[in-house]
Amino acid sequence: MAQLQLDQLMRAAANGDRPAFRAIYDATSAKLFGVAVRILKRRDLAEDVMQDAYLKIWDAAPKYRPEAGSPISWMVAITRNRAIDVLRKRTEVAIEDEKDGGERADDAPDPFEMTAQSRELKALLGCMEELSPDQRKCLLMAYYYGYTHEEISERMTTPVGTVKSWIRRGLIQVKECLGND
Repeated sequence: MAQLQLDQLMRAAANGDRPAFRAIYDATSAKLFGVAVRILKRRDLAEDVMQDAYLKIWDAAPKYRPEAGSPISWMVAITRNRAIDVLRKRTEVAIEDEKDGGERADDAPDPFEMTAQSRELKALLGCMEELSPDQRKCLLMAYYYGYTHEEISERMTTPVGTVKSWIRRGLIQVKECLGND
């Protein structure tokens, strides 16, 4: 779905238009579910995060500002943050070691593999290749694996300020490369 169309749907949803919100869900749920599954490694937890994320998106739609970024970036951030919150709350019991036998995401097709042929993903991957290795690694650790700036700093043995700069500059470069200025 084109960004302009998604912007229009967000404005309509902000005014309480349920069919517009349904169209947003249909256009973005696979991508957002992929984010949640990638962070949580469990399909059932990702489904719960999706419900919470879309409730937050519906409630916060009137506050969304297009000049702050694309609707999909905004929704990914909401989903990512919610998934990280769930992951942090579960630190006393590792997700892989749970005894309840929750449905494993490993049994399901990977949403990113399913969409690997999409033009958007190919464009994004091309833009990611233009980044420095450190920028690319920081962006992947933050947005694909869900690490915080502090966790990335520890893993890369790099100051937090440097990590934040690499991420910020990397995002700017990717946005420019994709033509989303």
